[in-house]
Amino acid sequence: MYRWLDHTAELELEVEAATEREVLSDALDALRELLEGDAAGVSAPLEDDRLARRAVRATAGDRPALLAAWLEELLFLSESEAFIPLAVQQLSLKDGALAATVAGRVGAPRPLVKAVTYHRLQFEPSERGYRARVVFDV
Repeated sequence: MYRWLDHTAELELEVEAATEREVLSDALDALRELLEGDAAGVSAPLEDDRLARRAVRATAGDRPALLAAWLEELLFLSESEAFIPLAVQQLSLKDGALAATVAGRVGAPRPLVKAVTYHRLQFEPSERGYRARVVFDV
């Protein structure tokens, strides 16, 4: 589950999920919402052979920085290839690194997000699993 909090020139994303993988998947869903400009959900079936797939790798010194690096890589794909991520198909987490296969489509993503910031960045265990927070510069 995720929710958006508005700030001046920023959007703050909070995610609560049972596992670390779900946090990363929910963060991808939230980013997709920003890139597509709606909250309608996944716009193409994930079994569709026309979906593009991209390998995403990120490394960082801790889990919060890994969340930021994950989102930065997804944003880079949207800017450089017009790739809109729809779902995580495979994800491996190990000691400050992640490797994933992401399904998506090439389209016309909104250029809303300028950067992922480290302001109030959080990714830690909580009473329900994990809680994360990241602020986007828009």
